[in-house]
Amino acid sequence: MGATLLETLRGELGLSGTKIACGEGHCGACTVLLDGVPVLSCITLVHTVGEREVTTIEGLREHPLVRSFVRADALQCGFCTPGQIVSAAALVGAVPEPSREEIRHHMAGNICRCGAYPRIEEAILTWRD
Repeated sequence: MGATLLETLRGELGLSGTKIACGEGHCGACTVLLDGVPVLSCITLVHTVGEREVTTIEGLREHPLVRSFVRADALQCGFCTPGQIVSAAALVGAVPEPSREEIRHHMAGNICRCGAYPRIEEAILTWRD
């Protein structure tokens, strides 16, 4: 079996913002964008990436969602936050003013054990403020 995108990002490239959690594609903590589409890097084999653009949380440092998550206090332990922001960035990139239902549907693959879902939703609703 080949190396995963997550192993390569963290181990070889030193991009530690992408988190290792379930390792099975269930929690969303390892979410990155592959040509703008959210993928679970723990189950994506690096040899399948090819020339596609990979965006990690490090590449979103200046995205307004980062400030919005802080402003809405949309984190508690913060472990899931990178994956949440990466997924949210894909959503607002496609739908700049998503409804609550669109947010809930799109973010369903990102688990927050602390239960900050209402604040995460608020951060996405107010990301342009």
